[in-house]
Amino acid sequence: MENQIFELQYALDTFYFLVCGALVMWMAAGFAMLEAGLVRSKNTTEILTKNVALYAVACTMYMICGYSIMYGGGDFTLFLDGIVGDGVAGAEEPATYAPSADFYFQVVFVATAMSIVSGAVAERMKLWAFLAFAVVMTGVIYPMEGAWTWGGEAVFGLYTLGDLGFSDFAGSGIVHMAGAAAALAGVLLLGARKGKYGKNGQINAIPGANLPLATLGTFILWMGWFGFNGGSVLATATVESANSVAVVFMNTNAAAAGGLIAALMVARIMFGKADLTMALNGALAGLVAITAEPSTPTALQATLFGAAGGVLVVFAIVTLDKLKIDDPVGAISVHGVVGLLGLLLVPVTNDGSSFSGQLIGAATIFGWVFVASLVTWGIIKAIIGIRVSEEEEYEGVDLSECGMEAYPEFTQQ
Repeated sequence: MENQIFELQYALDTFYFLVCGALVMWMAAGFAMLEAGLVRSKNTTEILTKNVALYAVACTMYMICGYSIMYGGGDFTLFLDGIVGDGVAGAEEPATYAPSADFYFQVVFVATAMSIVSGAVAERMKLWAFLAFAVVMTGVIYPMEGAWTWGGEAVFGLYTLGDLGFSDFAGSGIVHMAGAAAALAGVLLLGARKGKYGKNGQINAIPGANLPLATLGTFILWMGWFGFNGGSVLATATVESANSVAVVFMNTNAAAAGGLIAALMVARIMFGKADLTMALNGALAGLVAITAEPSTPTALQATLFGAAGGVLVVFAIVTLDKLKIDDPVGAISVHGVVGLLGLLLVPVTNDGSSFSGQLIGAATIFGWVFVASLVTWGIIKAIIGIRVSEEEEYEGVDLSECGMEAYPEFTQQ
């Protein structure tokens, strides 16, 4: 009887893991649509190519070496004989779900981290330079900080973040802030789009081509986030885990709603209008803010945490513009600045974490990813260059990088 119960639990938890992984994979479509909507039409094909290609690169590199670095202690045969199996036969402590399901769930997370980078460097980066960076980011940089956090390994053999009181339930720092740190390093070396900033400190708005598409992308991301946070419970086949999943879903949704409302209100006060792009980023900021700990707050607390993210992201976007850090989609603000906020909110409701541990963890993640990414971007820049020519940027990278346009019927003959 006990064996039958175990088998049923194993099957249910494995199935739940796979469904949540599919939801997170669907976030790749959300990022693609959001970014395609927020760039100019002449850059649409290239941004879509980057998003679909980075997903494939992430899956392949994480299989070859990333998963082994993050969870296997550098055993690079892990993807051949460690991931495949039932997690039960011969194991001292049988797993409650299939190891291959765990790999699939983890690989869509690394793809999410890389998706954050694509929007920040949009409209002026070479496609192949971006994909070269994706190889390093998904194969080495992300898995290294993942090993120090979720993998439980000591940071360069010096200290263990878990022992210091660091906690990140689903990845406000490990996934989102890491992606933003890599994006920031690329943007600093890449520079702003032509015409974005005037000589006298003037900031020129460059509106996106398709706000309906950006809104659709936001809704897709909102939906996918239930798999992102809900799947991080890692189980659903017991009463306790099922209740935890329900709370996580509830709080994830509440935070997104709070973030959107707060951002919309702040934008109305600051700009005198209901800014749709700020509202969309507000929803995403609320989601990022709750990702570090969606299981312990009440629904009201989750709403307030999301609202704090929504307020912060508006000021962060405006501030980065004043600093002439050109981020076409607001990715650094949403995932980086609010990712840090999410980490710092964890101790408010989780007694197992500490503010000092969260700060040290955040500094470790950001420091490693930013420096490693800056070096990687610098090497790529020296070898093949990372920015298209001024003429190619003016004509649109669709033609120079992909040889086709997303909306050819609108091109004047």
